[in-house]
Amino acid sequence: MKFRVEREVLAEALSATARVASTRNNAMPALSGVRMQVIGDELQLSCTDNDLSVQFTLPVGGQGDGVVVASAKLMSDIVRSMGEGKITVETTGEDVSISAGRSQFTVSTFAVTDFPTIAVASAPPVTLSAPVLAEALRQVVRAASVDMQRLALTGVLMAAEPEGLRLVATDSYRLAVRDLPGTTVLGHGQKVVIPGRALGELNRLLGAGGDVTLCLEENRATFRVGNASLSTSLLAVEFPNYRQLIQPSYPNKLTTAREPLLEAIRRCRILARETTPVRLEMTATSLRLVVLTQDVGNTVEELDATLVGSEVTVGFNPEYLAAGIEAVSGDEITIETTDPIKPAVLRGVGADEYLYLVMPQRLTT
Repeated sequence: MKFRVEREVLAEALSATARVASTRNNAMPALSGVRMQVIGDELQLSCTDNDLSVQFTLPVGGQGDGVVVASAKLMSDIVRSMGEGKITVETTGEDVSISAGRSQFTVSTFAVTDFPTIAVASAPPVTLSAPVLAEALRQVVRAASVDMQRLALTGVLMAAEPEGLRLVATDSYRLAVRDLPGTTVLGHGQKVVIPGRALGELNRLLGAGGDVTLCLEENRATFRVGNASLSTSLLAVEFPNYRQLIQPSYPNKLTTAREPLLEAIRRCRILARETTPVRLEMTATSLRLVVLTQDVGNTVEELDATLVGSEVTVGFNPEYLAAGIEAVSGDEITIETTDPIKPAVLRGVGADEYLYLVMPQRLTT
C-alpha cells in the first residue's frame, strides 16, 4: 500500500477518526488503530470502539492498493507534526512509514484481521439540513450525562412529535429540549435514544452547509455528511419521563439581555467553588447576581431587567446556568420561575423551539 496526499487533508481526517478509537480495550488492541485502505486513488480511513465508528473517504495519489492498521493516535500526531505539503504513506514489511521532505517515521502495525468489520445501518436514508441539525445538537447534547452508571441519561432522545422532530437530553440536574418543526425522520410515535457521545462527534463533522443523511434501524443509526460517515449503536434504555418537569406556565418571567448576563455569570464563576451557587435576585427592574464564597471573597453583578410576576431569589449551579445561557439563541433571554425550590426554564425571546430547564441549588444564607 502506498499513497500521497496533502498533509492538512489527512491530518483533519485522522484527527476526527482517532477520537473514536478505543484506548482502554487491552483485549483488542486493534481497536486503538486506524484502518487505512487504498483502492486506486481513494483512501478510506476507519476507526471504531465497536459501538461508535467513524469513516472518511479521501482522494489521494494512489501508488499501490492495500490495507494496513496502525495506532490512530500515533498516525494523527505524526501527520499533524509534519510540515505543509504532500506526505507519503506506505507499508514496509510489517510496518508503515510516513515521510515528508527530510522527515520519516516508521510505525508498527496491527494484524488487519484483528480489526472488526464496521456495522452500518442500511435502511432507506432520510435527509436533514446539516446547519439546522448542528445547531440543535449544540443546544441539546450539553445536557446529556457522561456517567456510564446512569446509561439512560447518557443518551439523547429523538422522538417523533405531531409538529416534527424533538431532541431531548438530561443529566437530572438540567434538561434541554429542542423542537425541529416540519422535520420528519421517524415514524408516527417512534422514538430512539442515541448516545450523546456519538452525537457530539457527529456535530464535529457537520460543516457550515449542505445536508446530512440518516439511516435508522432497530439498534443502529448511520449518519453521512460530505466524505464522512458515523455509525452508532442505539441505547436499549427507557428514557426518563421528562414532560413532568415542564410546567404549562410559570408565574414569574424575567427578561434581560443574553450576552451581558452570560458575561456576568462567567465573572461570578471566578470566585465560585464547585459547590458554590450563584444567587439570582430578580426584581421588577433589575437582576442581581451574587456569589459568596467563604474564605475566598464575594462578587456582585447587576443588570437591567424586567420582571412580570413576583420578586424571587433563586440559587443555581453557575456552570449549569452558564451552559444554558450559551445554548439559548437570540439577543434577549427569559428566566421563568415558580419559587426558589422548583426548576427554572430558560428560553430565547422569540425562539420557543428550545428550552433549557435547570434545577435550583439551595441557598444557605
